[in-house]
Amino acid sequence: MNSVFNHRNCSGCGICKLACSIENFRQVGPSKALLRIQGLFPAPGHYQIHFCDQCGECAKVCPVDAFELDNGIYRINEDECIACHECVEACPKSVMIIKKEDDMPTKCILCGECAKACPRGAIMISRKENAKECR
Repeated sequence: MNSVFNHRNCSGCGICKLACSIENFRQVGPSKALLRIQGLFPAPGHYQIHFCDQCGECAKVCPVDAFELDNGIYRINEDECIACHECVEACPKSVMIIKKEDDMPTKCILCGECAKACPRGAIMISRKENAKECR
């Protein structure tokens, strides 16, 4: 699966971040979202969506190989993870976070809740391996 974006449709409303935090943490806490929305100012109304594209940089730097690749999605095995946070530092999109509750890193697993919640169709999840970012 791949994430597909149409940045021109993004209004910066943050509903995707809200849906992400509810799905992944069972909390209304957009600051915990596993994606970022960047305002491209001074141009009003221009936003860039960032979330994990499953590049694998996190897995490459993990000293204990705590990442598992499952159907093209990197998942963290928390039983193996030593919470060194090297993966968070290595993320080129800066979308991995450290959970305050247990100090463990976490990342997007393409659950699709952000895409379902987006009222403007700016985020889509594709099952096609060759999906590319809309520009």
